[in-house]
Amino acid sequence: MKSRTILAAASVLALLAGNAAAQEQTLKIGALVTQSGAGASWGNGMLRAAELAAEDANKDGGLEVAGTKYKVEVIAYDDAYKANEAVTAANRLVFEDKVKYIIGTVGSAPILAIQPITEEAGVITLTLGFTAKALSADKPYTFRPNPTTAEVAQPQIDWLVASQKIKTVGALFPNDETGEAIAKDIGAAYKKAGAELTATEFFERDRVDFIPLLTRIVAQGVDAIELDGNSPVTAGQIVQQARDIGFEGVIIRTGGPATQEIVNVAGKQATEGMFVHSAFNPAVETAAAYQKRYSDTYGEAMNGFSPFFYDGTKMLFQAMKDAGTVEDTAAVKTALENISGYEGVLGTLNWTGKDAYGIAHQLDSPFYIARVEDGNEVIVASCTTAGCK
Repeated sequence: MKSRTILAAASVLALLAGNAAAQEQTLKIGALVTQSGAGASWGNGMLRAAELAAEDANKDGGLEVAGTKYKVEVIAYDDAYKANEAVTAANRLVFEDKVKYIIGTVGSAPILAIQPITEEAGVITLTLGFTAKALSADKPYTFRPNPTTAEVAQPQIDWLVASQKIKTVGALFPNDETGEAIAKDIGAAYKKAGAELTATEFFERDRVDFIPLLTRIVAQGVDAIELDGNSPVTAGQIVQQARDIGFEGVIIRTGGPATQEIVNVAGKQATEGMFVHSAFNPAVETAAAYQKRYSDTYGEAMNGFSPFFYDGTKMLFQAMKDAGTVEDTAAVKTALENISGYEGVLGTLNWTGKDAYGIAHQLDSPFYIARVEDGNEVIVASCTTAGCK
């Protein structure tokens, strides 16, 4: 009798253990980002955002969706900012790792290269790629949780041209999809603001000697040099070399948070007085807390894109909860589209972009203009897409 009781108890325990195991599953999130080369600070910032969001979910036993808890696992691959590497990594993530969600890519060319794979498979991607071609009605599974030049350029440039009395601008752009898109947007924005992009140079992304290009630009007597579209390391090299050849005009970066990395490369003296786009305002308590958490966790300064992808990943998790599934990405996609007034670390976030892209998959968030003083950003204007003040 006693042995039967023991066996029965063991059976119950085994059943309970089996049910618990059934309720504990793994949710794989891909991070297809640039971890080496000139764009590594952007890619690492995105990867770490996903890791921190996963840490939040896992600390309470996992992300709970429709009664099941999922341990979130981030699987990362380096695309080295190259389209062919991104395609290889995307195939591996989708067909070998079986992921249904990807944080990435960093670049425009890589996201355009992988979309035939991700869209066909119904894999939701959160991309940094600035190209307008990344978002469209026929690419319903791609979202962009960060503002691009198209969103932030005009209000910032209007303010800078007026306040700094800029008439002529020179710029260097990478010779790829990203560079071409940004050159077009920037040129149009300066023209609308009453200035002219009078000197432009295009270069291959692995270039490190910019003095010949800068010499041609500076010889045309430009009032300012625009850095938008360049990776943090490249932008730092351009700043340093521009100052080395005697350029004393205004240096501007209207898009892409990268101030700390630029200062690290060019030095405080060369960057003093630069005007930069900033997505981060330390006066916002939640943003400051995320910055501290990032630096405490990773032992280095936070890249400005990271909080966008932290918020974006958290919104993705919320969409899974709202949809009641992690498997049905069509339902998750719809739930993600329907999130509005989301309170992220950067402030109140909403989806926009229907008029510009044909689909409202572009995140709208506050942004700022900062002046670099002693290597640090000092906010000089607060902006929305309607203007800066």
